[in-house]
Amino acid sequence: MKPKTVIFIGPQGSGKGTQIQQLDQVLKEKDPARPIVDIQTGRRFRALAAREEGFTEEHVGKTLDSGVLQPLFLSVMLWGEAMQNHVDPDCHLLIDGFPRTVREARVLETALSFYSREQVDIINLDTPEEVVKKRMESRARADDTPESIKARLEWYRTETLPVIEYYRGRDDTTVHDINGQLSIEEVHEEILNALDLK
Repeated sequence: MKPKTVIFIGPQGSGKGTQIQQLDQVLKEKDPARPIVDIQTGRRFRALAAREEGFTEEHVGKTLDSGVLQPLFLSVMLWGEAMQNHVDPDCHLLIDGFPRTVREARVLETALSFYSREQVDIINLDTPEEVVKKRMESRARADDTPESIKARLEWYRTETLPVIEYYRGRDDTTVHDINGQLSIEEVHEEILNALDLK
């Protein structure tokens, strides 16, 4: 099996984290000798905020709860550090939480080129806003207030959806449109089919 680079894109509540965990397990079973690097920026932002070491951590904590988009420099710093420490051309790379904007996608291009990762699969978890809104409301997370949910869905619509179209025009990139309304297992099966892992 060749090393895979898989970027998960979808609004919060579309199940990206769950699907990455399941894909990680399949890759471990099918290609046990190859390392898997899983980079999820949302998790890294929450870990940063939990440090409570200074202004940066405190401010990230406050803005995480409000649902606003974190600044580009911090996002790039977090995923860039993870890539620097863990990624090489031979590992499987699973990405969630970035790129969030076309601008960030262009920065990521430089990293993918650096690590010789030309073939990229995009898993677009296409999930209607009313569905992810209900999911976020039901999971009872501190940052899932009505205001933050509304803000996140708005910037996803305006900033992140164009990223999918950006990738449709990128050479050596395949965008797989997956129906995020299906059950967890059905979505998982669709992803395995898309990535030729059945």
